[in-house]
Amino acid sequence: MTVLTDDIRATLTAGRLGHLVTVNPDGSPQVSVVWIGLDGDDIVVGHMMGGRKVQNIARDPRVALTVEAEGANPVGMTNYLIVHGSARLVEGGAPELLQRLAEVYLGAGVKFPPFDDPPPGHVIHITTERVGGVGPWAD
Repeated sequence: MTVLTDDIRATLTAGRLGHLVTVNPDGSPQVSVVWIGLDGDDIVVGHMMGGRKVQNIARDPRVALTVEAEGANPVGMTNYLIVHGSARLVEGGAPELLQRLAEVYLGAGVKFPPFDDPPPGHVIHITTERVGGVGPWAD
């Protein structure tokens, strides 16, 4: 497990969309744009239904996640974070996580999901194995 530095934590909680890559049954990549947050040292993503990314993670836990970051390198390229890790599914809790993340992504006081009695869904927990990209975390 890679330690999440303060710079990495700030990037993961800044309200920028993440791009979560899972592995399809045929080995091809599947990409989903997701809200991201932290639960301790885990990166968390909520999903209320049983979509492709949930099916892929249940079969193969390898994931990658990218997110743009604050700042730029000396030649002007926008900083970005790449996380390689292992995901696990936790049943339930998706509406509560999505409500918490909605405060970051949509603003204070918003109700999300915007309907009564949402399904419990899954919370995807990602354990970081290594990071890369352009920014203060880059090798």
